[in-house]
Amino acid sequence: MKLPDIDIDLKNREDVLSILKHIPASLNGEKKHNTGVYFNNIPVNPFTGVSSIDYKDAESRNYFKLDLLNVSVYKNVNSNDHLEELVQQEPVWELLEHKEMVEQLFHIHNHYDIVKQLKPNSIEQLAAVLAVIRPAKRHLLNKDWDTINKEVWIKPTGDSYFFKKSHAIAYAIAIVVQLNSIIEDALVSVEAVGGINLRRC
Repeated sequence: MKLPDIDIDLKNREDVLSILKHIPASLNGEKKHNTGVYFNNIPVNPFTGVSSIDYKDAESRNYFKLDLLNVSVYKNVNSNDHLEELVQQEPVWELLEHKEMVEQLFHIHNHYDIVKQLKPNSIEQLAAVLAVIRPAKRHLLNKDWDTINKEVWIKPTGDSYFFKKSHAIAYAIAIVVQLNSIIEDALVSVEAVGGINLRRC
């Protein structure tokens, strides 16, 4: 039975790992895996402190690995309520037409030309942009939104890399959180310097 592949996005993974007993996963039984950890009892290399079993072999032996990822999207998020506010706030979509802004954003920072061409103005369209960036759907780049919406989530034949809709929507929401957080942070900085509250203007 294949075990599920679970990634957990964190503001700072070290904050979590510092309070939870864990064993880092390994590559080839020696090198520390970048993100994988075990919270169950797996054999440990006493010299390196990491699992003595390669993470691929460990899965076949039913050791369950979690990938804890540092995601800078959350660095300015202060609480669950704050996160919910950033998710619910409608972003200024026109900001995605500016290269300086796109270059700061999770997953799309290297794809300004595609973002500018497609001009997404909703989470669903931003998710589709994330899918079009991938090789299997790149042929949709010069299509209209009706065509993109009809074809972008159809599973391609062959091994070409593509994005599932569920992943793309989740990443699109994360981008919206980051975009709204950047704007919120900029407003706070301007208000602090100018001594005015721009939110009331």
